[in-house]
Amino acid sequence: MKKIVLFCGLLALAAVLGAPASGGPAAGNYIVVLQKSAPLESVLAQHESLGGVEVEHTYRDALNGYAAKLSPQALAAVRSDPRVAFVSPDRVVHVTAQTLPTGINRIDGDTSSTRSGDGTGSVNVNVAVVDTGIDSTHPDLNVVGGQGCAPGVGTLDGNGHGSHVSGTIAAKDDANGVVGVVPGARLYAVKVLNDAGVGLTSDIVCGIDWVTSTRTDIDPTNNIAVANMSLGGSGSDDGNCGRSNGDAEHLALCNSVSAGVTWVVAAGNDGVDYRSFTPAAYDEVLTVTAVADFNGQPGGGAASTCRSDTDDQYASFSNFATLAADQNHTIAAPGVCIYSTYMLGMYNTLSGTSMASPHMTGTVALCIATGSCTGTPSQIIAKMRSDAQSYNQANPGYGFNGDPGHPVGGRYYGYLTRAGAY
Repeated sequence: MKKIVLFCGLLALAAVLGAPASGGPAAGNYIVVLQKSAPLESVLAQHESLGGVEVEHTYRDALNGYAAKLSPQALAAVRSDPRVAFVSPDRVVHVTAQTLPTGINRIDGDTSSTRSGDGTGSVNVNVAVVDTGIDSTHPDLNVVGGQGCAPGVGTLDGNGHGSHVSGTIAAKDDANGVVGVVPGARLYAVKVLNDAGVGLTSDIVCGIDWVTSTRTDIDPTNNIAVANMSLGGSGSDDGNCGRSNGDAEHLALCNSVSAGVTWVVAAGNDGVDYRSFTPAAYDEVLTVTAVADFNGQPGGGAASTCRSDTDDQYASFSNFATLAADQNHTIAAPGVCIYSTYMLGMYNTLSGTSMASPHMTGTVALCIATGSCTGTPSQIIAKMRSDAQSYNQANPGYGFNGDPGHPVGGRYYGYLTRAGAY
């Protein structure tokens, strides 16, 4: 069996833990600041003898004092002590507002029907992330189920890749962390790669099989509308759903598409024609190439940030299409220096077609949820590409260097998608 790997690169870890939304005082918690000359240990011992004082920190350098949970009676007594300079409420702190990631901004997610980033959006749709799992405890993600198909603990993400993909798709619009294209959408974690980001075709087929089962069981509420696969390995499209070249993954995907699942996949990161990479090469999926954008705005000229690509140009690592059949299922999305959710409740910046694909998955999910996309997966894919082409041709400044309006010889990256259309 072939080995499957992720289509991303780790760039910079932003260690920002999930935090409470409120910036107000934490009930009963205070910082007691003593006069500079007051002896900390003896004052603290006397205050503790009052009862109702639970010390949490002591300060000797930047401050002379301590932090504690104080009962109302203890608070009054402490405040009346002449050795106390003042008592400050202990306040909850958090990341400074919610970040609208550059990728979401670049495809006009903030002007879509759900207005990603305004603090109110929530989209009613089921999305599967077929990856390394998802951090189901992440406060920014709405994980409702899934299936473990690879070594590891159930659907737990011990790598971070699947959780990052998930945030771009569906991080909540709750004024904290980041926001996705379809905020708060129901996510299903389908773990097909181990915690090193590696798996086998048999694991991938297990994931495809499980996603497909949601469309064939008796429960209509769990139907997966769209599934993301930001992974791949060597292979090709035989034009016969794998029946001619014995490709079980291809046949499984064809059957899943027939059951009604729209599959969105990453093109790969080798800077070559993706005809030899699967699932990208399969005609039945929507394959996503990566665009570099550093400020969330069209027009180019922004300084690079986490890597040295050129603003509003095809990503230097992105695979592309050359065959006419492949061009017919190719589209582009932001994939450079993408900030999103990560494992252990954190956030992270990553680059790759792995990061481009979930922008497209979210856009497909939004189109389906709003009723703008109906019919079979092939009809939905055709609409997404047609809508992107129409908007880019009417607004040539929206696109990028490398799109069909600004072509690079011998390489087809597709038109840039636009979530703002739905």
